[in-house]
Amino acid sequence: MKPALLTPETMSIKGIDLLKKIQDDFIGLDTKYKLADGTISPRIYLDSTASTLMMGAAHRASKKFLNHYSNTHSLLHFSARISTKTYAWIHNRILDFVHADKDEYTSFFMGSGVTAGMNRIAKTLNRLRPERDIVLVSMMEHHSNDLPHRKHGGKVIHIPLEKNHQMAGKINTEILEQYLEKFSDRINYVSITGLSNVTGIINSINKIAQIVHKYNVYLVVDAAQMAAHVPIQMSGFSNKDKEIDVLLFSGHKTYAPGSPGVVIARKSFLNAIEPEEVGGGMVDKVYPDNYFVTKKFPDREEAGTPNILGAITLGSAIHILDTIGMNNILEEDKNLIQYTMNKLTEFKEVHIYGDTDIQNCPRAGTISFNILGMDHGLVAAILNYYFNIAVRNECFCAHPYVQEMLSATHKEQLENCESINSNLSWKMEPWMGMVRISYGIYNNIRDVDILVSSINKLITNKNYYKSQYKIDENGDYKHINFQFSSDDFFSLTETIDQEIKIL
Repeated sequence: MKPALLTPETMSIKGIDLLKKIQDDFIGLDTKYKLADGTISPRIYLDSTASTLMMGAAHRASKKFLNHYSNTHSLLHFSARISTKTYAWIHNRILDFVHADKDEYTSFFMGSGVTAGMNRIAKTLNRLRPERDIVLVSMMEHHSNDLPHRKHGGKVIHIPLEKNHQMAGKINTEILEQYLEKFSDRINYVSITGLSNVTGIINSINKIAQIVHKYNVYLVVDAAQMAAHVPIQMSGFSNKDKEIDVLLFSGHKTYAPGSPGVVIARKSFLNAIEPEEVGGGMVDKVYPDNYFVTKKFPDREEAGTPNILGAITLGSAIHILDTIGMNNILEEDKNLIQYTMNKLTEFKEVHIYGDTDIQNCPRAGTISFNILGMDHGLVAAILNYYFNIAVRNECFCAHPYVQEMLSATHKEQLENCESINSNLSWKMEPWMGMVRISYGIYNNIRDVDILVSSINKLITNKNYYKSQYKIDENGDYKHINFQFSSDDFFSLTETIDQEIKIL
């Protein structure tokens, strides 16, 4: 009997089935803590934008690989052959994941996130076209997609955002094109986020690529958040202008903590100049007075012994995400975001930041908000100490973006702050920030319902909760009675000592 053909419909159904199976297979979903009211409950993890939980299947695959562990760059003994072949497979699997043509693109690993790779790319493109001294980045960028360009890329100009009823939305492509026209002979590249780490707003990266390529400008995409939520296509278009020149993402945000950051770039960019980092593995010959860099990718871009185990975990997670289907993941994600937005907008005290019209301005994964009359740190502390809901607060390494959006709720405070000191002290002002909830594929409607119920209790009993906290010298909210001790739940020394005892 011939196997049944996999149509898009059956693939979608199979992907959804796999998604439902994999959702509960993450390490840490059943972790419990004792709360301020004395109860013990499971943690609800809503901090995936900072770092996702470990995918169980990927972790188990990496543990099995350890039976064969060896360094790469050799085929002369069995374990080395397994490591080398598997490591090469992961690079190719990543190219498939982002739909990058293997003849034109390579993938390589750097650091523990996007930051190291973005610094490398800024240096590389600056050396490639030193006569072009301007880089465009958007106002919504994480510091890792802003500061490297300021230091290594040239003069940075920030692209403003669209506004819907004064709510910041996607990158304003009209103004982007105005900048491109005005500085066409000076702009080297544009570097933008695919998905904001503050609001979850999604930018149309292929549409933006089509615009910038008209002006002989390159496009770099920070996909640190995008990779785990949105399908990515770097190449394969009938219109080549839609292609992405460079894309970066992070293993620790794609369900593989401890994994390296990933760079996918055009080989032509990298071939034109010597790699920024030199060392073992990236040369063909070394003489006392000279050396010759290999032409082989990705070897020439990965000096030294790689993070093989982290790459194994990342490759496993990426393979599973691709098998589920990123379209399936995005659809589930958008439904969860819409459900959350509908629930939160029922509270008149809750302000959601960024354009909330998700038909006009799509979102995935992330929502940032404040409860009017309460500092972000206090809200985050209450959600953690009383409801075991893990969220993040402050400005999420995106100070200019957060400051711009805070003008919707804290205009008077911002004006007072600026009149006193033009250099805003983010740590000293307890109101200066937001609360961020962010989802992974392990989150569901039940998590949202618990969050919404907790926010309702928080608002209803606002004065009581406020009375239970004080601000310490670092500007952090501390409970006046309850003390949490990390050692009660995990101590590395004790864990190691226990492992030694059972040997």
